[in-house]
Amino acid sequence: PFFADTNAGGIGVAHNGNLTNAYGLRQDLVKSGALFQSTSDTEVIVHLIARSKEEKFEARVVDALKQVEGAYSLVLMTRKKIMGVRDPHGVRPLILGKLNDGYILASESCALDIVGAEYVRDIQPGELITIDEKGMRSSFPFAKKPSRFCIFEYIYFARPDSFMEDKSIYEMRKEIGAELARENPVEGADLIVPVPDSGVPAAIGYAQESGVPFELGIIRNHYVGRTFIEPTDKIRNLGVKLKHNSNRKLLAGKNVVLVDDSIVRGTTSKKIVEMVRDAGAKEVHMRISSPPSKHSCFYGIDTPEDSELLAHNHSPEEIADIIKADSVSYISLDGLYRAVGQARRNSDDPQYCDACFSGEYPIFLTDREEKHDKMKISRLKEASK
Repeated sequence: PFFADTNAGGIGVAHNGNLTNAYGLRQDLVKSGALFQSTSDTEVIVHLIARSKEEKFEARVVDALKQVEGAYSLVLMTRKKIMGVRDPHGVRPLILGKLNDGYILASESCALDIVGAEYVRDIQPGELITIDEKGMRSSFPFAKKPSRFCIFEYIYFARPDSFMEDKSIYEMRKEIGAELARENPVEGADLIVPVPDSGVPAAIGYAQESGVPFELGIIRNHYVGRTFIEPTDKIRNLGVKLKHNSNRKLLAGKNVVLVDDSIVRGTTSKKIVEMVRDAGAKEVHMRISSPPSKHSCFYGIDTPEDSELLAHNHSPEEIADIIKADSVSYISLDGLYRAVGQARRNSDDPQYCDACFSGEYPIFLTDREEKHDKMKISRLKEASK
């Protein structure tokens, strides 16, 4: 979160998302005398609020957000009120909860469980919530846009014990796994093994649909963080070894189906396949509960550039050769939409943001189009060089 003292008083801002025109806005603010203390795009929002000519705080926030482009869910706090707001497309989640007589804003419903609060509802795309001593008020100050909730929240980002859009993330992931099994069965499979922990619900769904036993053939060390966001391949390789270990007695001599949520650079997948083979598995097949990740995210997730994404330049068959698997298959984009309750993907007006799979970005990438290619979350400093 950011805190700033302004002429209207102190303000704290927490931001989930990424602005796609932050570089240009930042340059304009610097030219007008603004001093930045960080490289975060959230600080751009703080400056825009501080410099607004509007008198009331809500009007300042609206004035600032009408200048930004991108995906954002924000929680803002002053001494007298709390505000929550989602961008008009609703790309990132934001929910409203209640504890006794007080209201709570959070990204996911699991946060409410921790403090014993009650889930009330999702904040709607483009909605602004104000909470103060008078109670809670709702308004929609922005032009209405088509809803584009991030479909990867269902696959990976959200915690499985959360609810989003009135859907259980855990049940969604199981259904995605079941659809994956219907689309991409493996003949002669002995075991369905999740790549823990994010692959577990989809693997359960795959096993239930296919009738093949589910087993924990890979054990995760929970004291090691995510590996796909580590800065170098050498550190990522070490991270995989520290993070996972094979359950050798289960895997020896078996035809194993590994279920994972995605393949990004392929570093983790290659090491996992190697680990399972070293444990004596006869065959190793990878089944992925998302379509191929071919495109970078510019809406709040620090994924690699397109050129670093394995699926951007390689077919599933080529990826299987690269990671040394017997086969690699992904759920289809229409299959993913079926799993989350849609008949199919509407190609003319997609129901979700699926840009990382389709390359169709619902919010214009202003900074990228203006050749600020490094302008992604927390990379403003690099972009200014």
